[in-house]
Amino acid sequence: MPCTTILVGKRATYDGSTMMARNEDSGAGHFTAKKFIVVRPEDQPRHYQAVLSKFNIDLPDDPLRYTAVPNALPDEGVWGEAGVNEANVAMSETETITSNARVLGADPLVREGIGEEDMLTIVLPYIRSAREGVLRLGGLLEQYGTYEMNGVGFQDVNEVWWLESIGGHHWIAKRVPDDAYVTMPNQQGIDRFDLTDAFGEKKNHLCSPDLNEFIRDNHLDLRMDPSDGWLDARAAFGSRDDADHVYNTPRAWFMQRWLNPRSARWDGPDADFTPESDDIPWSWVPEKKITPEDVKYVLSAHYQGTPFDPYGRHGDGLARNKYRSIGINRNNFLSLTQIRPDLPEGLRALQWIAMGSNVFNAFVPFYANVDRTPDYFALTDGAVTTDSFYWANRLIGALADAHFARCASPIERYQHAVAQMGRRLINEWDQKADVSAPDLPALLEQANDQIARLAREQTDKVLSQVLYEASLEMKNAFSRSDA
Repeated sequence: MPCTTILVGKRATYDGSTMMARNEDSGAGHFTAKKFIVVRPEDQPRHYQAVLSKFNIDLPDDPLRYTAVPNALPDEGVWGEAGVNEANVAMSETETITSNARVLGADPLVREGIGEEDMLTIVLPYIRSAREGVLRLGGLLEQYGTYEMNGVGFQDVNEVWWLESIGGHHWIAKRVPDDAYVTMPNQQGIDRFDLTDAFGEKKNHLCSPDLNEFIRDNHLDLRMDPSDGWLDARAAFGSRDDADHVYNTPRAWFMQRWLNPRSARWDGPDADFTPESDDIPWSWVPEKKITPEDVKYVLSAHYQGTPFDPYGRHGDGLARNKYRSIGINRNNFLSLTQIRPDLPEGLRALQWIAMGSNVFNAFVPFYANVDRTPDYFALTDGAVTTDSFYWANRLIGALADAHFARCASPIERYQHAVAQMGRRLINEWDQKADVSAPDLPALLEQANDQIARLAREQTDKVLSQVLYEASLEMKNAFSRSDA
């Protein structure tokens, strides 16, 4: 599944929270409707059967409640994608990543193994820390194998971890530095990996138990000087294809260019990094602390301010659409999980949700410690209706895209209005919610309902505006009026 991810350590964020966000994008030529729900313990399966493969597993009998953003239609399975459980541990699965023939020849993918369809459902309800999430998923990969290459994020209030599958059964995981952020397009991303730590203290690196032998026996270590102590994981396990330079590396280039504009030369003949560089770092210390609004901006990007912007109106236009944008027509949803250390545990976890094409949608924060989500976000199905946040935003994007210049201002006002409203209501409820109340989840459901109601008002308003602008520019328009 094509996607883009950003992970942020607690000392790199504006409020000391950990943050983990990703787009889920449909494959070319189709669109996947999504909904935002809560899975209660009584609704979690005790025996899980995949749809796309023959994989099945008996699950523990003590699941935690968790949020998820599954497919609205279950014909291809669950695809839970992003959520937070009641222990304030989050999971984001998955970023489809790349590999190479050396790895896949040594450890082939497993046709009937686990995949993106399954991972959130069989992992998130059973973990109480980000590290536990890495170890549970790693153990499942070792036992059952996987039919695809995936990157998976795990997050708690203190740590963010990133796991990458290596072939059918192997994996590596690295902790995001507390003072840094990580950008991930659809490409194996971890660059420097400390095998000594992974087989020693396990402080910041984890991996499958036979990884040393796997690397040695299959000649995967491509360093000219292995004595420096750090494995070049990207060279060993990843790809360096022409397709990456169009599809993947430009996304990492734009995100880091925006978050670290003065840390490197990003443009011109003397650039340190270009959209086609193979050595764009996995992580950076940002120049300023990162906010959810920053995350929304970079995960909605269409190369604004560069010659590659498909909506650009400057220059000769030859470079437009040269690279795959981050905010594209096939964005299904954007989720950001934010675990806030300065709040009581019952208020600590927020999950921000946007749906449809990120260029045109708005970002809405919700409390995760609830037993249900608002109908406007939860009851999506295959029917196109403005009663669904997903479908309303799909309509907005389709109308506004063809009339970008006329619709840019209403869209910007919509995005700001929803962000301000969401911030205001979260601040109010943070102050007035009684965290000692036994019905705290019910109180937070009231907060979420209020947020959803106001988000719908703004969404309906901008839909009316972009419909008006699009109607003015219909091909059969005629200026003379019969009135």
